[in-house]
Amino acid sequence: MARFPHFGTPDRARRVAEADSVAVIGLGRFGSALALELMAGGTEVLGIDLDEDLVQSLNGELTQVVRADATKQEVLRQLAVDEFDRVVVAIGGDISASILTCSVLLSMGIPAIWAKAVDDQHGLILEQLGVHKVIYPEKDMGRRVAHLVRGAALDFIEIAPGYAMVKAPAPSAIQDRPLGETGLRKAHGVTVAAFQHGEDAWDNADTSTTLRAGDTILVVGKTRDAEAFAQLL
Repeated sequence: MARFPHFGTPDRARRVAEADSVAVIGLGRFGSALALELMAGGTEVLGIDLDEDLVQSLNGELTQVVRADATKQEVLRQLAVDEFDRVVVAIGGDISASILTCSVLLSMGIPAIWAKAVDDQHGLILEQLGVHKVIYPEKDMGRRVAHLVRGAALDFIEIAPGYAMVKAPAPSAIQDRPLGETGLRKAHGVTVAAFQHGEDAWDNADTSTTLRAGDTILVVGKTRDAEAFAQLL
């Protein structure tokens, strides 16, 4: 990319692609947070955006960050994006650019493409194109917060439709005796997957685990069952 030599070279992009790496296209609030979290976890990241200010703000924070038009196949090939196994399209403000970028990536045969959708119609188009995983950050966060607001759960993650993992205080009904003796699954339809004694490190739970007052647990089960269990004191 002769236009943007100070942000990296195609050869460097190829070296990034050869590592445990992800290309993130679109570096707004969602894309930049995603890219920085990937970096924190040890993943190499190539960041691409058309906004000069966003690119400058992440220069030195990502493995490589480039100002470029991701809707153009020749540009993506110059940046060796076709050599990445995983690409995230985090463009949200320009739906046309999001769709065009995904179409180009699909034509390049990228094995795993994740794309952000701003609404259901946008998501439907991405799914019809053949995008491998469509994500709805705002919609998913709204649903998650709704579950937290209406209950006693400390955190909530829907693993699959109708199935969730809930973080909650350990209720008195299952304290001071091994979990295997509580009849938890039969009585409440849930399983305690992990626990934390006070400020200690989290640990996996099994039938011999004995919980105490003040412990925190991760409960897995059908969403309604897990939420109902989290209401117990």
